[in-house]
Amino acid sequence: MKIYRDIKEFEPLNKAVVTIGAFDGVHIGHKKILNRLTELSSLVNGESVLITFWPHPRFVLKKDAEPIGLLNTLEEKIHLLDSYKIDHLLILNFNEEFAKLTADAFIENILIKSIGTRFLVLGYDHRFGNNREGSIDYLNANKERFGIESIEIPKQEIESLAISSTLIRKALLNGDSTVANQNLGYPYLLRGFVIEGNKLGRTIGFPTANIFIEDQDKLIPKNGVYAVYVYIEGERYKGMLNIGVRPTINNDKRRTIEVHIFDFNEDVYGKTVRLELITYIRDEVKFNGIDALIEQLKKDEIESRSILK
Repeated sequence: MKIYRDIKEFEPLNKAVVTIGAFDGVHIGHKKILNRLTELSSLVNGESVLITFWPHPRFVLKKDAEPIGLLNTLEEKIHLLDSYKIDHLLILNFNEEFAKLTADAFIENILIKSIGTRFLVLGYDHRFGNNREGSIDYLNANKERFGIESIEIPKQEIESLAISSTLIRKALLNGDSTVANQNLGYPYLLRGFVIEGNKLGRTIGFPTANIFIEDQDKLIPKNGVYAVYVYIEGERYKGMLNIGVRPTINNDKRRTIEVHIFDFNEDVYGKTVRLELITYIRDEVKFNGIDALIEQLKKDEIESRSILK
C-alpha cells in the first residue's frame, strides 16, 4: 500500500476505484466498503484508492461539540488499513479551508483531476463537500458530466451489522471490551512508548511499564484491569494492564496506563509498545493496604493467564 500525505504527491491513475471516509476504528462495518473496493478494482483491472482525512473532520466541523475519543491514531489506522490490500492510501489534511470545498470542486479537482477516479464506492448516505451537498444521488444525476460510476453499499448491509464507531466507543467506556472487540473485528489497540514511573511495582513483585499515549485524542477505555497481549519490537508477550489512578498507592490521582508483562525482565524504557486489550477483568478499586493489593494482583494474573493461554 502506497501512502500519500499530500495530494501533490499523487499521480493520476488511468482507472482509479476510490472510496472516501474517516474510517475511525476500521471496524467490520467499514470492512464491507473496503472489500467491495478491492473486489471492484480487481474486476475492472483498476487500482484501489482510499481517501481519508486527518485530523478527524469532527474536530474541524464541530469544534464546540463534546469531544470524542478516537478509536485509532493515524498510525494505527494506517496499520489496520494495510491488511486490506489497498493499492493507494491518500491522507488529506482536513482544515477549515478544505471544509469549504464545494462538492463540485472536490469531484473535479480531487477525484477527477488529481486521482483519475472512474469508480466511486460509498457507504449508505455518505455525504461530502461544503454543507454535505455531495451525495450518491448527485453523482448519479451528473454521471455523464463527471464520467464516474458510483456504487453505494446498501443501508441493510451496513445496518444489519449494527456497527458504528459510537457503539464501540460506548462499549469501551463501559468496560465492555468483548462487545467492542466483536464490533471492531480485532482487539482494541493502544500504542505508546514506555516512560519512567515510580518503580513501586518492582517492590511488590509486579513491575510495570508505564505507557505514554502521545495522541491526546485517542480514546482511553474505562479504568480497570485488562488481560492484554503486548507487542515489543515484533515479539508478542502476555500481560495484564491497569488503567486508572491506582487509588491504593497513588496520592496525586493522575491517570496512568501500566502493563505488567508476564515472564519478562528486560529494559524497555523509550521503546514503542502496542497493546491489544482482550478482556476487561475488573474495576479499579481501593484496597485496604498493600498486602491486600498484592493478593488481588496475584488473582488478576491467574485469571489473565487463563484468558490468554
